[in-house]
Amino acid sequence: MSTLARARCRAEAHPLAMDAVLAAAVLVCMVAGSFVEPRHRDSVSWALRTPDALSLVLMALGAAALVFRRRAPMTVLALTGTVSVIESVTGDPRAPVAMSAVVALYTVASTTDRPTTWRVGLLTMTVLTGAAMSAGSLPWYAQENLAIFAWTGIGATAGDAVRSRRAFVQAIRERAERAERTREEEARRRVAEERLRIARDLHDVVAHHIALVNVQAGVAAHVMDKRPDQAKEALAHVREASRSALNELRATVGLLRQSGDPEAPTEPAPGLDRLDELSGTFRNAGLHIEVARADQGTTLPAAVDLAAYRIIQEALTNVQKHAGPQAKAEVSVVRVGPHIEITVLDDGSGEHETQDTGGGHGLLGMRERVTALRGTLTTGPRYGGGFRVHAILPVKNRTPTGEGPA
Repeated sequence: MSTLARARCRAEAHPLAMDAVLAAAVLVCMVAGSFVEPRHRDSVSWALRTPDALSLVLMALGAAALVFRRRAPMTVLALTGTVSVIESVTGDPRAPVAMSAVVALYTVASTTDRPTTWRVGLLTMTVLTGAAMSAGSLPWYAQENLAIFAWTGIGATAGDAVRSRRAFVQAIRERAERAERTREEEARRRVAEERLRIARDLHDVVAHHIALVNVQAGVAAHVMDKRPDQAKEALAHVREASRSALNELRATVGLLRQSGDPEAPTEPAPGLDRLDELSGTFRNAGLHIEVARADQGTTLPAAVDLAAYRIIQEALTNVQKHAGPQAKAEVSVVRVGPHIEITVLDDGSGEHETQDTGGGHGLLGMRERVTALRGTLTTGPRYGGGFRVHAILPVKNRTPTGEGPA
């Protein structure tokens, strides 16, 4: 830290002591100036003189008032202005008591607003200069009278400049702090969104494949003794489902790697092009599925394609877990204008998880995916039994502010 910075820190920590030092310096300057007077009005030579006792008292009062200039600037200006007027009227020769009023006027200008500075500055200049010109022993056009006018103007202008610079620096500091807070909030928001997205992907992958593994393992245990060939087939499906789960988990968790880590995942995110593969895994688990598509030739953004795949995956997983062993599922993917509609129906008798019961996060994850894409999701029981999941997604992915395609 530089010497100037250390001095500024000390001044801010002990303002009253610094004002006392300033008052003492002003008093020394006024007393020293009161001992000197021009020898001739039209020459530059100087002579020593002895100031009056009243002038010394007025200088002491003006300097003492400056100690409290920050606590009560207006009061200090009024007091120093009064003693300056008294000195202008009574002093002969005149002592520089007006120096204390100039310092007080600077303090007022540096701590108030500009309109107040203009009003108080003009009033102080008028009173002090008018008193010196009208009631003093010198002619009204004397240099001493004009000096009072000039110094009071300089004090007001300097104080206003300091106040403006202080306000400018404070505005820059506040703007920088606000920008820093905005960056931190944006970073926290992005981290939260990424964590939520990864949590949704992990839930979809784990719930789907573990449900299939559970069903196939149950089939294998049931037919192990009587039909070993069917048990081997079920165990093969278990192995295939677990392998798929590991691959998708590896791809999802691989997103958490640092940019310089080796073996970063390069497999694209799943989409509707893998719908036949997805439905095949559920058919192998014993679920009867019918798939109807009317979206040929539609190219979806990656986010929309992934959301559509995950919605169908989660809906079929819920059918597998909750609809019962004899349930049938129907999946339809239809392009309707600027949207793509996804419907998953089942005729099961079981109770699906709901957002209110807290039994799972599948429907909640689907709703979050659809909401993030500005789509709509409708879920609920069907009339006559079963469950219905209906999602409408925009073909063109939009940003949350709707500014354009992502």
